[in-house]
Amino acid sequence: MKLSDISIRRPVLASMLSLALVLFGIIGYLKLSVREYPDVDPPVISVSTVLPGANPQVVETAVTDVLEEELSTVPGLRTLTSSSAEQQSSITLEFTLDRDVDVAAQDVRDKVSRVRDRLPDDVEEPVIAKQDADADAFFWLALSGANYNLLQLSDIADRLVKKQLQSLNGVGQAFIAGERRYSMRIWLSRAALVARGLTVQDVEAAVRSRNVEIPAGRIESTQREFTVRSLGELKTPELFRELTVASPNGQLVKLKDLARVELGAEDERSTLRFRGQTALGVGIVRQSKANLISVADEVRLALPKIQAALPTGVHLEVAFDGSVYVRRSIQEAEETLLIAAGLVVMIIFVFLRNLRATIIPGLAIPTSIVGTFAVMYFLGFSINNLTLLALTLAIGIVVDDAIIVLENAYRHQEELHEAPLTAAINGTREIAFAVIATTIALVAVFTPLAFLQGNTGRLFNEFGIAVAGSVIISGFVALTLTPMLCARILRVPPRHGALYQALERAFVGLADSYARSLSWALRRRGVVVGAVLTAAVAAGFIFVSLKREFVPPEDRGWFLSFSIAPEGSTLGYTDAYQQRLEAIIAKTEGVESYFSVVGGFTGTPSRGILFTLLKDWKDRSRSVEQIIGEVQPQYFGVPGVLAFASNPPAFGGFGKPVQFVVQHPDFDSLVRGVDTLVKRARQVPGLTNVDSDLRVNKPELTVNFDRDRAEDLGVPVRDVAVALQSLLGGQRISTFTRDNKQYDVIAQLAPEERATPSDMDGVYLRGRDNALIQLQSLAQVREGVGASQLNHHNRIRAATIDANLVPGFTLGEALDSLNALARTVLPPGSSTALTGESRELEESGSSLYFAFVLALIVVFMVLASQFESLIHPFTVLLAVPLAVTGALLTLLIFRSTINLYSQIGMILLIGLVTKNSILLVEYSNQLRERGLDAFEAVREAGRIRLRPILMTSVSTIMGALPIALGLGAGSISRRPLGYSVVGGILVSTVLTLYVVPVAYTLLDHLRSREAHDLPPIPAEPAPSHAEASR
Repeated sequence: MKLSDISIRRPVLASMLSLALVLFGIIGYLKLSVREYPDVDPPVISVSTVLPGANPQVVETAVTDVLEEELSTVPGLRTLTSSSAEQQSSITLEFTLDRDVDVAAQDVRDKVSRVRDRLPDDVEEPVIAKQDADADAFFWLALSGANYNLLQLSDIADRLVKKQLQSLNGVGQAFIAGERRYSMRIWLSRAALVARGLTVQDVEAAVRSRNVEIPAGRIESTQREFTVRSLGELKTPELFRELTVASPNGQLVKLKDLARVELGAEDERSTLRFRGQTALGVGIVRQSKANLISVADEVRLALPKIQAALPTGVHLEVAFDGSVYVRRSIQEAEETLLIAAGLVVMIIFVFLRNLRATIIPGLAIPTSIVGTFAVMYFLGFSINNLTLLALTLAIGIVVDDAIIVLENAYRHQEELHEAPLTAAINGTREIAFAVIATTIALVAVFTPLAFLQGNTGRLFNEFGIAVAGSVIISGFVALTLTPMLCARILRVPPRHGALYQALERAFVGLADSYARSLSWALRRRGVVVGAVLTAAVAAGFIFVSLKREFVPPEDRGWFLSFSIAPEGSTLGYTDAYQQRLEAIIAKTEGVESYFSVVGGFTGTPSRGILFTLLKDWKDRSRSVEQIIGEVQPQYFGVPGVLAFASNPPAFGGFGKPVQFVVQHPDFDSLVRGVDTLVKRARQVPGLTNVDSDLRVNKPELTVNFDRDRAEDLGVPVRDVAVALQSLLGGQRISTFTRDNKQYDVIAQLAPEERATPSDMDGVYLRGRDNALIQLQSLAQVREGVGASQLNHHNRIRAATIDANLVPGFTLGEALDSLNALARTVLPPGSSTALTGESRELEESGSSLYFAFVLALIVVFMVLASQFESLIHPFTVLLAVPLAVTGALLTLLIFRSTINLYSQIGMILLIGLVTKNSILLVEYSNQLRERGLDAFEAVREAGRIRLRPILMTSVSTIMGALPIALGLGAGSISRRPLGYSVVGGILVSTVLTLYVVPVAYTLLDHLRSREAHDLPPIPAEPAPSHAEASR
């Protein structure tokens, strides 16, 4: 017995099955996490190593190269990049998405431990850290107070704000930007040290030996015991000032005689402002897989309680909330989903003109869509823009099967005058094969997505499985709930109203016109074939003319501004120009708030970032691109820094969209090639803010030793390096506690004594017989310039050229221009690569073309298996090139591009447009079996199937129309998908009604050669009685 028959005879069972799908779907929806996009961030492991006193060249040779050689053999490695800077080696390993980050981290630890003994003796232990996909701060708070300095604010943030935030549900980490952490600063006087015959090493040794607190054991008697505490730790500046450093000839030399001791900031190489006022930033990182919107709500709910605990005059404000755009984008997607559902139901009612008939396929929408949430939950997906987009498109698809079943049951009642129960059984049996075939064909489209790798594969998987899951559920509903409802509630009214009659006359007239035009097309099949070939050629020309990009730029309600000062610039220099950028932003219309950071997490005091938050979308008339277009020319008027505004891409981090890597093993050749390429790239009209991370203009002082002289004076070179590191760089020599928290004690020359290069000549070191030796006696200090850092890409010396795009200039055009320039100007032996969004564009293009071709092959195989024919699948798939032509033409008309979304739409079209062809071919086959010839069969099939084809096509178009017309947050990037689906289905539906019947008749003579048209295979003779008894 068929599934539909069981459902008709057991209506309660059919109802409970559908209710179970809805119930599990609701539970899944409530438990799903919310993200902007699927989790496509790859596993990333960083290896950071410090080699005190080493310049970038030494770090590269002694540390980076040694580690890279071993780490390059880690399985699953996608890219290996490194940066060798002063005293610091940073290696980043990016793995493929299928690698577990914990397993990858363990592999990296094993590799590093193997070469640990090959690293220099004085290198610090390498720090291996894994970077989680959700490890970026999505929420920023600004802490300010007019009567409090940054040291006090930092203490308040650490004790009262950070601790409470980290206790909230879903918060993984809270950190403080612009922090002034307490430290005991010992500002040494070079003259005082020399006058008393002491060096910085003497001060360090004295502080370390006289500032200790060690457990001293216990005193035990027969009945009591006492814990002994040795209070040797110094805790206040006064106690440190009285610390004895030396006692030559019995005269005590106190630390206050050698230095200025004060409670100060550990690091003052960063500054942060919110709305122009000095403040601290508190960044909040959510736990992995935590619901982003729920965490943001938790933080906002806790703010009044945290504010109440703060001292009077201290204010805690929301500076940036990354969940606002996600919330609005998800909200817009949900509203689009509801609008699409309403439009689809309206179209069904227009076609059927019967409230009862409209309810039946209308019930397929909530059952299929809600049930899909259960599938998403079990597969570990999330509610994001792509999955909601998939469900919005699915609204127009999931009703198709129900419409086909309903329309056929209705026709059996109306035209064949069958009873409702009989009509439901016979109508469903007649159409069941077509329902199953279309469902399997559509699901088969997404099978190749399992073979896609990288971000594109992950994005497509969530999108494709969401659509496929809803389609499978809709196929199940169409063969269970829909037949049962057709038998129970579907009735043909005895009389129809005037509106019904008017619309019916229109449909009948449309059907008659189509029948006449189809007869004309069947008589002039050559014209139809020529039109198809012309459309295919036109599609090729349109495809070549369309521009390429990864994802269209989106108005996310905020943008970034970057400032780059000359290498070697101080914090004060960069900050002065940063304030001029803030003044430009402050007077710009549409800006809600802004906060800026100089130094700190930007990496160096010569870099600054300005976060600009715009007003709500409904409260401003200009887009983020228009606002950037206003402020960028004003940035060009700020001298002293290179400043530019950028709208961050959806994928690829905060960097610029153009990320072009140049590699060459010879450093000098790399420098020349990159300089030339940057100059030529700045002449490309569509590129702006072209820059490179290869800079060899950082001012530096080189200390060249006279080694023989140093040996003669008894001064080891190592002592010189350590002394310079302590005096100029600041050395952590001990710790102290304050309010039960531990802080560092840092010794360093006073700022005024290390302000010019000549101040280095006054550095003294201890030589033979405790004599003080001046640095200039054994070394020469020369001024020069050098590389601030040396970068590698996959173990080869490299530099990255980045750039922004002017409006209308796409990423594909930019990469084509740079590749052409690179072939012309780069020296022999150079190679190029891409990173960031540029790499994603390149990889997605080839992956998607592979997926498209493979989807065609898989669908052909599925259809061949179902029809038991190699001819009919070819006939069915003729609709695909027509759909692609329509999609490309629509993209051209609306000046859109070939991007991730439009390509998703084209792959989806393979499954969508074959539904119409399957309906025509399958019913034509049924009519052929009843004795009609090919021409009569396709004419009758076209007449009977015209209405369900139009209903399913129009419903799918209505489901995609809100996406194509999208307004609000997150809608701009989604429009190309809507264009592809609407244009593709519109064109293919009109042409398929003629092309498929023509192709069916043209290929009819080939059917005689297929296996199922051969004479039947004779049955085996029955075994004899004797054989049977054996």
